[in-house]
Amino acid sequence: MQATRANLVRKQVMLSVDNVHKLERMAVARGSSVAEAIRVAVDAYNPDTADMEETELIELVSVRLKETIADTARTRKRLNKTLNRLEAKG
Repeated sequence: MQATRANLVRKQVMLSVDNVHKLERMAVARGSSVAEAIRVAVDAYNPDTADMEETELIELVSVRLKETIADTARTRKRLNKTLNRLEAKG
């Protein structure tokens, strides 16, 4: 999520030293600020799935992974067609 300053709300929170260190490592790894690392972590949490059982989560991940694989396959097919057309022209 790329947040713009206009749609951000300032909140003050208390974090443990360990959490601060984790956030700092996340920010460095992402090349972003700690605030952006917090936004990413909050965006990754889905309260609608928080109470799901492990098998439900695995099924959800499985479905999403199959969708992603299918999307990737379609994209690769289109890319290969485009590359073949470009090679034929060149």
